[in-house]
Amino acid sequence: AARMFLRLLSDIQWRAAHPKWRRMTGSQRSTSTTAEPHPVSLPAQAQVVICGGGIMGTSVAYHLSKMGFKDIVLLEQGRLAAGTTRFCAGIVSTARPVSIELKMAHYSNKLYQQLEQETGVQTGYMKTGSISLAQTQDRLISLKRIASSLNVMGIPCEIISPKKVLQLHPLINIHDLVGAMYVPEDALVSSANVSLALATAASRNGVQIHERTSVSHVTIQKGRVTGVETDRGRIQCEYFVNCAGQWAYELGHSGEEPVHIPVHACEHFYLLTHPLQEPLSSSLPTIVDPDGRIYIRNWQGGILSGGFEKNPKPLFTEGRNQLEIQNLQEDWDHYGPLLSALLRRMPGLEALQIMQLVNCPESFTPDMRCIMGESPTARGYFVLAGMNSAGISYGGGAGKYLAEWIVNGYPSENVWPLDLKRFGTLQSSRTFLRHRVMEVMPLMYDLKVPRWDFQTGRQLRTSPLYDRLDAQGARWMEKHGFERVKYFVPPGSDLLDLDHSKTFYKPDWFDIVGSEVKCCKEAVCVIDMSSFTKFEISSTGDQALENLQYLFSNDLDVPVGHVVHTGMLNEKGGYENDCSIARLSKRSFFMISPTDQQVHCWAWLKNRLPDDSNLVLEDVTWKYTALNLIGPRAVDVLSELSYAPMTAEHFPSLFCKEMSVGYANGIRVMSITHTGEPGFVLYIPIEYALHVYNEVMNMGQKYGIRNAGYYALRSLRIEKFFAFWGQDLDAFTTPMECGREFQVKLDKGMEFLGQEVLLEQKQNGVYKRFTMFILEDHDTDMDLWPWWGEPIFRNGRYVGKTTSSAYSYTLERHVCLGFVHHFDEKTGEELVVTTDFINQGEYEIDIAGQRFQAKAKLYPFSSLFAQRRRKDEVELSGYQRE
Repeated sequence: AARMFLRLLSDIQWRAAHPKWRRMTGSQRSTSTTAEPHPVSLPAQAQVVICGGGIMGTSVAYHLSKMGFKDIVLLEQGRLAAGTTRFCAGIVSTARPVSIELKMAHYSNKLYQQLEQETGVQTGYMKTGSISLAQTQDRLISLKRIASSLNVMGIPCEIISPKKVLQLHPLINIHDLVGAMYVPEDALVSSANVSLALATAASRNGVQIHERTSVSHVTIQKGRVTGVETDRGRIQCEYFVNCAGQWAYELGHSGEEPVHIPVHACEHFYLLTHPLQEPLSSSLPTIVDPDGRIYIRNWQGGILSGGFEKNPKPLFTEGRNQLEIQNLQEDWDHYGPLLSALLRRMPGLEALQIMQLVNCPESFTPDMRCIMGESPTARGYFVLAGMNSAGISYGGGAGKYLAEWIVNGYPSENVWPLDLKRFGTLQSSRTFLRHRVMEVMPLMYDLKVPRWDFQTGRQLRTSPLYDRLDAQGARWMEKHGFERVKYFVPPGSDLLDLDHSKTFYKPDWFDIVGSEVKCCKEAVCVIDMSSFTKFEISSTGDQALENLQYLFSNDLDVPVGHVVHTGMLNEKGGYENDCSIARLSKRSFFMISPTDQQVHCWAWLKNRLPDDSNLVLEDVTWKYTALNLIGPRAVDVLSELSYAPMTAEHFPSLFCKEMSVGYANGIRVMSITHTGEPGFVLYIPIEYALHVYNEVMNMGQKYGIRNAGYYALRSLRIEKFFAFWGQDLDAFTTPMECGREFQVKLDKGMEFLGQEVLLEQKQNGVYKRFTMFILEDHDTDMDLWPWWGEPIFRNGRYVGKTTSSAYSYTLERHVCLGFVHHFDEKTGEELVVTTDFINQGEYEIDIAGQRFQAKAKLYPFSSLFAQRRRKDEVELSGYQRE
């Protein structure tokens, strides 16, 4: 039975029925794993070389060939679809909480549905639908949030009762359920056959496929891919795509210039049974029981059931190479809890005969999102790996987006949440990956409420003030490996309750953050913002200014000491970065960017700045601790510490100056706070950080100073309508679409990247508009909170989604930020969004299926804010400072 199963999930059966494959690929095959002769030699060169013949590699090859690329070679060290793809459970599920993952899965489903007709290869596609069960109200809320996203995407989905679950799947025990989510268009496929169908179509379009060919390393010269070394010779190429699955990490590190791909494998178990006495219908829905940690699908009249246990078993930490993945050792003791959950959910299986317990490797990433994109250190080196047990769901869409990236230079959707450049080298530690994936795998089915944090791999990057802040009650979150304070727990509070506060409703930290916000507005607060990315760009002549003027949208030719808010735009006018740049001297600039821009921004600039020894780009993130002094009394604290006047007459808004603070020299002080409130940011050489912090806290005592965290900053920036890069702003959002035309030098007669698109938008209008929403009939204490990603409705029609949300302690209302689109009611075509269109609509925000009335504004409610500074002192704009 075991041997029969392995053959069923491999490509053997398909090849036996399709002898043309043998002639098409030109190599002989057998079921043995011994090396075979290669009658067809490798080409000496190709435009693209893809490593990996699983679902990812074949999908990339398929889509590249569809887009017109012909000179493509796909290399597989064993046989096609004989890796993890071979063991995939074959469940195609669109119920994903991250928007880009949902879009990938939806595209995959549509692709697989027509693939058999296109290629003649049987893929086993069967539209069964899926039912996600909820044993708790919180789980049901999370499902309702996903259902809202699916519905506005046009994917049929409904929240159903336990009784309806029983009607759809009569074998399910519903006694402990409170509800479920039904997605009728989810499907099942044979993963290996889908991969082979993609390979068939790619081969017909000219892709050369070579099995039994191992890639030893990729050659990189002057930062670009030049070729691939294999056990059968070298291939010169322009692009290389690493689709090596669980071996992607090793392959990335095999060359002289490593490419860091943070993936790690864990053992993944699922059970196969013989057919039931009355065989299960092939159209029965797949069951996902996340609270029970299991999934169940029909399989040849019996069932296939696996899950994500709480105590996963990582493997291959030391690295290991094997041509084709074999079934790993059975471990019934380890699978026991999942088997118990299965029998509770389907009690009728007690007497069923088990065929096999399958144990196969699955690759996971540090943040549970797959990895795609171009290496930050090697141009032309692309990666698609780390599918977190969702490879078949993402395969079609992920291959499409990566192919677009290679062909066009960018994909058709915002894929930043999946971009390889969201990670740095620090996430590539084997110890870190081993520990993190042991947390990630259980999290696949854990209930993830808003603002949850990983617990492993922590305290990796810390500010010099970490211990001091921790001792004062700091509660921490992590961004790009950097520890950052959420809020400070006052003495005497119940620390345990706050640490375990998990809810979609009003959180336990509500009053704590409120008091920090109040202090920011009435006195002075200190926020450690050392995690910001900090670059210095300098030159011997005017090279720095000339290049930055082209790469940034605002005018940087300002007097020394001035600070400029500006976007770093792409050719489409979208934000690759949103930052502040201070002119330190005629020939040097200090650039402040969001925390997670460290790798992305560096790569973007290095790839576009000329190779000139007189032009220097330096990452100085680690050199400076940043303290943000926010509030009306910040000026008093800093004046007394520096013995220098800090009023607006002497230190105007958006100004930068090196000063002494206490005993410390060389402190870069900027009159910005990234919140719209008065204050300053101090960039302190790290050796002085503790001294300056102590001086600030001691001097500030008489002014009511206190520590604050990022939750307070988030509330302040959102109520002031400040956008956040990576959440509100992305590579598909232009300054014209978010009200930042005044930050663009369109009238200066200077050429800059993205200029043509912005001029066109200025002339013809924009198709989406960044808008602020104030919830009007929302009860903060009793109703579900908006967090982000909620659908926006105008006059009852869907027009967009929220991108950020926070409670405004000033307005005493919830504030949501998001983009409004204008879709033609008949054709669905996008139309220009005008100010009148925004102002004349009646709006609602959908929170887990319940709609709340909202007031739309294109400008902040400035008249409602107390203690405003003079107009010329107010920061006119803000951006991601989170």
